[in-house]
Parts: sequence; C-alpha cells; structure tokens
Amino acid sequence: MQSVENNVKYTTVEEEFSFASMINARKKDLKYLWKHKIRILIIGLIGGAAGIALAYFWPVTYTAKLTFVVEEGKSSGGGLLSSLAGQMGFDIGGLTGGTSGVLAGDNVLQLLTSQKMVKQTILTPLDSNGTYTLADKYADAYKLKEDWKDLKVNTKKETVMFPADTKKYTRLQDSLLQSIIIKLTEKELSVSKPDKKLGFFALTTTMKNEQLASLVCTRLIEEATLFYIQTKTKRLRINVDRLQTRADSIGRLLNRKTYAAAGANAIMLDANPAYATIGVGAELQERDKRVLQTIYSEIIKNLEVSRSMLMQETPTFQIVDEPEMPLKKNRMRYSTGILIGGLLFGAFYCLFLLIRRKD
Repeated sequence: MQSVENNVKYTTVEEEFSFASMINARKKDLKYLWKHKIRILIIGLIGGAAGIALAYFWPVTYTAKLTFVVEEGKSSGGGLLSSLAGQMGFDIGGLTGGTSGVLAGDNVLQLLTSQKMVKQTILTPLDSNGTYTLADKYADAYKLKEDWKDLKVNTKKETVMFPADTKKYTRLQDSLLQSIIIKLTEKELSVSKPDKKLGFFALTTTMKNEQLASLVCTRLIEEATLFYIQTKTKRLRINVDRLQTRADSIGRLLNRKTYAAAGANAIMLDANPAYATIGVGAELQERDKRVLQTIYSEIIKNLEVSRSMLMQETPTFQIVDEPEMPLKKNRMRYSTGILIGGLLFGAFYCLFLLIRRKD
C-alpha cells in the first residue's frame, strides 16, 4: 500500500515584488546599522588614517604639456564646395586628393605616438656628453636597472645601458628598450586635439622625473617636426638637389668655355689673314658658349621655380605653449586619501554587518 506522503504534491509560490516591502527592508537595515554607528565611525577613522598613509606613499608624477599648431604649405582643394560639404558631414577634400597622404590632417596624432618617433626621442643624449641617453635616464628614474640585473638572461649581471647607436645592441637591450617604448606610448604619453574645429594639438607627458618629462615632450616634437617636413617635401627637395647639381655642372663647363673662347679670340689678333679657316675655331667656341649660356639660364630659372614651390609646400610646426619648470606636480591629497579610506572601510564594514545579520 502506497503511503499518503507519496500522494502529496508540493508547490512553490513566488513572493510578489513590492517597492513598499523593499523600502521597509532597507529601513530595517539602516536602523540596524545605526545601532552600530560608533563601531562604523571608528572603522571609518581607521580607514581615514590608512588613506593618509596611502597619500603619503603615493608616487609623485610630473606633467609636461606642449601645445602646437601645424600650418600646411598649401590649403587643401575643394574651396567653397568643400566647406559647405564639411558642414553636412562630407569630406570633399579627401575625394579630390587635397588631404590625402600619410601625414595629412589628424594623422600627425598617430605620428607623435609611433614607435619610430618615440625610439628616436629617448635615444637622444641627455646632455652634451652624448653617452647618457634619455632611455638611461628613464631606467634610472624608475629604478629598472637594479631589477634588470636579476634577470636570468642577464648572465653577466651587468648594468644595461642604451647608447644612441643601436647597431651593436644585444637582444636583451632591444627587448628592454621595447618595454620602455610600450610603457611610454600606452601610459605616459598622450596626444590630443582639444578642439576639432581648430588646428591646435596638445602633447602631454606624465612621468616620475620632472626633467625627463620636459625633455621627452620637447624632443619628441623636434623629431616629429623634422620627420614631418622631410616627408612632406621629399619629392621637391630631390628635384631641387638635382637641378642644383645640374646647374653647378653646366656652370663649370660654361666657365671653361668662356676661357677657351677668350683664348681663341686672342689668337685671331696675330693670325695671318691669308688663311681662310683661321677663325673657325673662335666661331665654334663662341657657339658652344652661347648654347651653354642658354642651357644655364633655363636651369637657373627652373631651379628658382622649384625653390619657390619647396618653400610654399613646406609645412610649419608652430609651438604655442612649451613646458616650463616647475612642472605640474601630481600627487594624492591627504583630504582625498582620508575620504577614500574612510568611505571604503566604512562601506565594507557596513556590508559585513548586514551579511552577518542575515546569516
């Protein structure tokens, strides 16, 4: 015979959600916490003391900021149509080729944070001695060289240095230099455009060493300026150099031909008029001289035109604001430490009391 219990069916009914019940539950929690207000206050004070210690030991950093504007050599194409289309969200200049190129428009933002620019910057010498680079200064400021001595790959336990010439770098030097570059670009270096409608750019570096932050900021813009100008004007500079070499060569030939023509004319003064071909040599020298003069004048004309085009196409990096000592110091305020420590300790203790009460 089957037992009665087997015939009983159990059903579960979910409680209806009510804002009133939820608010009443929270009121009960607050009343419970209010009974332990003295303990919560004491824990909050302990947290504030811990926040003071945190603010004291918090690492101090320095921020260097440089503002600059890039003035292009020629305005992009499109004219009035481009400006009207820009108001509606279309880029006509990009379709016509006016803003095409690796270094066109806002691509300068990516240029300043590129690995090549950062590497060239930190491998510049710190001072006139030329042996101690910014990379060495960075490693010393962050106390990395002591840690690198304990690496397994550093079998000789030597101090790792970063000279400007990278041709003799070991695999260890290359890898450690890459780690510095990655940390710089990802955490300590930023490039932004404060206003999209304006052509101003802001370069900011935040580091533990004040001198290092200022030098990296200023030298990075110098390296980027040189690379930017050389790349934008490379084709025109090659044309100018080629015309200049051609002009120098034709100039030397013209000088020699001028002396030769003068010598041939001098021979004509003492020549015997009976010889009919005695003046042919002088005439040939004069003809070659006139041809070279014509070629030389055309080359000089083209050279001056190319130089004018080069000056028009050369962009300008105009620095508006430079970092000045003393730099902005970033550190946690004691009031902030007290507030954070007190709130965190108090909140966690309140949570602990509520959990213990429910258990």
